[in-house]
Amino acid sequence: MNETTPQRRPATFKLDDPGVVVMDADDIGHLARGTVQIMPEVEPAQLPVPVDPPLVPARRGFRWGTLFWTAVAGLVVLGTGLGVINLVEDLFARNEGLGILGLGLAVIAAFALLVVTAREFAGLARLATIEKLHLRAAEVLISDDRAASRTVVADLIKLAHQTPQLARARSALQSHTEDIIDGADMIRLAERELMAPLDEEARRLVSSAAQRVSVVTAVSPRAMIDVLFVFVASLRMIRQLARLYGGRPGALGMIRLMRHVIAHLAITGGIAASDSLIQQMLGHGIAAKLSQRLGEGVLNGLLTARLGLAAIDVTRPLPFTALPRPALADLAKDLLRKREDEE
Repeated sequence: MNETTPQRRPATFKLDDPGVVVMDADDIGHLARGTVQIMPEVEPAQLPVPVDPPLVPARRGFRWGTLFWTAVAGLVVLGTGLGVINLVEDLFARNEGLGILGLGLAVIAAFALLVVTAREFAGLARLATIEKLHLRAAEVLISDDRAASRTVVADLIKLAHQTPQLARARSALQSHTEDIIDGADMIRLAERELMAPLDEEARRLVSSAAQRVSVVTAVSPRAMIDVLFVFVASLRMIRQLARLYGGRPGALGMIRLMRHVIAHLAITGGIAASDSLIQQMLGHGIAAKLSQRLGEGVLNGLLTARLGLAAIDVTRPLPFTALPRPALADLAKDLLRKREDEE
């Protein structure tokens, strides 16, 4: 209110009075003089809910790389099949018994390949389901759609059906599906019921992997051994986190998960360059106060923990809203405490 606007004395009025008009802030001042103008305030529940950024950046355009590798894989399969056929024919030409044995081995190998391929595609489909569930939950947190929240919760319960430790949580959540609860609140309730024990186990897995990497890289005499062990430990950690949250990745699924984890790290600020905790360790010389090998081990453990936190964001079927996100500072405290106990 400026100096030229006259002060209005306090007065009482009824909402059904024809002289009372509820309007937006943009329309104030456009009504007749003497009309009571009411501008409702936005309720906290209607404010936009902060949601995590997308797990992976959206791709646009035709995927020429996918087409290339699909064509190469087709050529390899055709060449392998033709080679097996020629081998079986040569075996039959030499001896009928060898031919029957070769044909039987080829049939067994083909059946095993079919089963492995089916499992790989099932694993990829399950990972895609978790990604879509994460995005749908994020949309419900913004739109507060009750019907969509019930669908998301039903799919989440179906996903967690094969996790025995969540039986009681699933039962408790199912008992609330018919209650009058807003969409966003239903997603938060599902997160508190189903994700709390899984998040605790995920934190333990990441902390254990970081401690193993820290110990091995501190005592390893070769840099190549360090790199190999960190790579294997990271793959094992990501696979365990994916299985914990309901995914069952195979070889192709692990490749896809690694790509998504690296993309998520790039979106959230890089592997370690933007982490203030690691910057403080380097800036204040905490790593230098330890021995050189122990300092390298601690930093390698922190980088592994940072990778694990990114993997949690990618493999978790719900965004972090009702529960706190695991922090690198907490994992670093566990890591440094472990180092002090060993010393």
